[in-house]
Amino acid sequence: MCLNVYQNITINHLRVEAVTNASVLQIGSAGFIRSLAQLYNTGGFTGPAPQILGPSPNIISLVRLPNPS
Repeated sequence: MCLNVYQNITINHLRVEAVTNASVLQIGSAGFIRSLAQLYNTGGFTGPAPQILGPSPNIISLVRLPNPS
């Protein structure tokens, strides 16, 4: 038995609230996910980043995805 599955996913906007060291974002299906974590402190930082200061720190940033090909 031969079974072919074709998948087409269209996403107009994708909003990601946060990304952490153990985050996985998956769109669609996969047989398996191989995780890889490589953490580097290339800036030589020793503490947390400063808080955002300004009139509106709750700015929402949307990332437009390209059209599917």
